[in-house]
Amino acid sequence: MSDAAVILPEDFPQLQNDTFLRAARREETEHVPVWCMRQAGRYLPEFRETRSGKDFFETCRSPEACCELTLQPLRRFPLDAAIIFSDILVIPQAMGMDVQMVAGKGPTFPEPLKEPEDLQRLQANVDVSKELGYVFKAITLTRHKIQGKVPLIGFTGAPWTLMSYMIEGGGSNTHSKAKRWLYRHPDASHMLLRMLTDVIVQYLLGQVTAGAQALQVFESHAGVLGPEEFGEFSLPYLRDIARRVKEGLKKEGQDVPMIVFAKDAHYAVEDLSQSHYEVVGLDWTIDPRSARERSGGRVSLQGNMDPCALYAPKGRISDIVKKMLERFGTKGYIANLGHGLYPDMDPESVGAFVEAVHQHSKRMIEQL
Repeated sequence: MSDAAVILPEDFPQLQNDTFLRAARREETEHVPVWCMRQAGRYLPEFRETRSGKDFFETCRSPEACCELTLQPLRRFPLDAAIIFSDILVIPQAMGMDVQMVAGKGPTFPEPLKEPEDLQRLQANVDVSKELGYVFKAITLTRHKIQGKVPLIGFTGAPWTLMSYMIEGGGSNTHSKAKRWLYRHPDASHMLLRMLTDVIVQYLLGQVTAGAQALQVFESHAGVLGPEEFGEFSLPYLRDIARRVKEGLKKEGQDVPMIVFAKDAHYAVEDLSQSHYEVVGLDWTIDPRSARERSGGRVSLQGNMDPCALYAPKGRISDIVKKMLERFGTKGYIANLGHGLYPDMDPESVGAFVEAVHQHSKRMIEQL
């Protein structure tokens, strides 16, 4: 019998490093916490070895494989949080859509949604325990195996981002097929976004029950929407997710910080800061001081170093980190990149980034 079959979401080892959770709640910390989006990824040789010859979504469905991939970066770097290895497209799969990971092309939907009638193909009332139980098992197993070293983050894609994939049939530069729906079929668009929101809420609540100690919502395709479209087709659903998840957690006597990351939606910092999330993630196109001002001290901020800065020499990485910390300040701040790590990055550069955050932030906090 596998580990995942017998391990239950209870009696978790005590958390030893809660710096990330404290920073998310704008509490005092000894250093600025740091983690990286896509920290479990192809830039690590051990990741490539574990994944070698295996289908991507098959790996996602193996709690043992997800646990191992989640833990790999923690063995190398003194990160302050882990994020469960999974994929945002498990939700369209749970709703009955076929998604394949095609080499050299990325995620592909052989039969994307083309017209509003296609919504009838979707499973509206998803039993998340049945369809996504493998993610919950991975979270529970990882919480035990991580031995309280750092908190574990669960995550989901946001409704608009998932809708875009489901209509485009994969990645896209223009997202014109998905945006065509917004302009031509607004009612059907809202219907799909509501369906996705309902599944996401249950999925996130299930992740917390399984052991997730924080949650991040990825609105990766926010930047293809203008402020008005974002305000109609993204923001209301992001708010609804946070509000409903918090209500659900309250009933269970639980509370976990939630992070919203709407990439390239620099026009929405004020709105996102008033959307029931504790943390707003930022990409590298936003000035830290401006983000602080516009968020009005209501939330913690996360980000926003350009991932490509990791191609710089190590001394330069340290200088870039120092400047970033000076601009954000050390309270209510979680250091991260403004997007995920790229496959061709040197693990040593990632190590230099993590080390620089810890060193510079400790010094700055001591001087306060």
